[in-house]
Parts: sequence; structure tokens; C-alpha cells
Amino acid sequence: MNGIPISHILFLSTALFFIGTYGMFTRRNLITMLMAIELILNSVNINFIVFNKYLWPGKLDGVFFTIFIITIAAAEAAVAIAIIINLYRSHRSIDVEDATELKW
Repeated sequence: MNGIPISHILFLSTALFFIGTYGMFTRRNLITMLMAIELILNSVNINFIVFNKYLWPGKLDGVFFTIFIITIAAAEAAVAIAIIINLYRSHRSIDVEDATELKW
């Protein structure tokens, strides 16, 4: 096949995954943690599309999984932002360290 080799695309996907993982474990702001989760989900989407294109070019299974993940990610972002706004209104901070004083 012509175009970009699969190894380059998988390297990009791996880099996105590890950047998202690094952002998830090192940041204390809830918004940046949410963006890190979105990066991880986008790297999974790239994997689904690449493996679908190169292994089963006639099928659309990877595309359907990707559309499903994008839908779930949009719902997750909407709920997470609503929770973050509610936490900010009650505690005036979206720092994870400040959330330790919450008593569930």
C-alpha cells in the first residue's frame, strides 16, 4: 500500500498514549486531567482505524468502534465538566489536592 507506513502511525499513537498517561499522573488540575484522558482515548481511536485499514481494508469494524468511543468520550466530557463546575462552585478550586478534604 502507498502512503504512510503503519509503524509511523503506531509510533504517533503510542506517543499520544504516553503523553496522556504522563499528563494524567503528573497534573493536579482536573481540566488538564480530563484532556489527558481524551488524549488516551484518541490514541486508541488511531489504533482502531489503522488496524482496520491495514488488516481488514474491506470491513468497517474499526470505524464503528471509533465512532462509539467518540460518542462515549463526548458524554464523559460533558459529565466531567459538569462535576468540575459543581466542585469549583462549592470549593473555589479544581485542584486535586484540595479535593482530599471532601468527605464522601
